[in-house]
Amino acid sequence: MDNGNYRSRIAVDPQIHFGKPCVAGTRIPVVDVLELVREGISFKTILSDYFPDLQEDDIRACIHYAIDVVQVEDIHTA
Repeated sequence: MDNGNYRSRIAVDPQIHFGKPCVAGTRIPVVDVLELVREGISFKTILSDYFPDLQEDDIRACIHYAIDVVQVEDIHTA
């Protein structure tokens, strides 16, 4: 998947999950996918046990989306 092409796989709709980013065409929040990745769960297991309607490129799109958000956000620590 082209890094810039991921945007077509992520949707933000105020009517779905209060406008939180979701995998396009689903009601699966990006953060739910990212939490599984953070826990070290393999893409294969995420797809078979948690979100069988997704594809590997959807998981990659979630990661690319998060990277882009972090790059543009000012993150402040206490």
